Amino acid sequence: MQFADTRRFRRKPSLTPMIDVVFLLLVFFMLASRFGMDMVLPIPLASSGGDFSGNPKLVDILPDELRLNGITYSAEELFPALTEIMEKPTETIVLRSTDGATVQRVVTISENLRAAGFSSIVLVE
Repeated sequence: MQFADTRRFRRKPSLTPMIDVVFLLLVFFMLASRFGMDMVLPIPLASSGGDFSGNPKLVDILPDELRLNGITYSAEELFPALTEIMEKPTETIVLRSTDGATVQRVVTISENLRAAGFSSIVLVE
């Protein structure tokens, strides 16, 4: 008499679903985490009309030059030119960047203006 083999072979569990879950968690945490510190610029953005008075002080930031009220200046010449037309250093200076100017250039110019003693800077589109 011959008996049939009633033993059942156990299948090895598939690791594919577990690997999928691990990769999904990895992608989630990579996208949800912050890798650097954010820096806040102390430049107020211009909103609806305000009370602007005094001589116009519009600084256009181009990729390779700066213009104060339409006249081209280098970065070193801009600060003395601004001091000449300003009655006091708390007057508002309006910064406007053009299409080719990088954000880093705008930040650098605004930091240089603050370092030169100009305290009221407004950034417009």
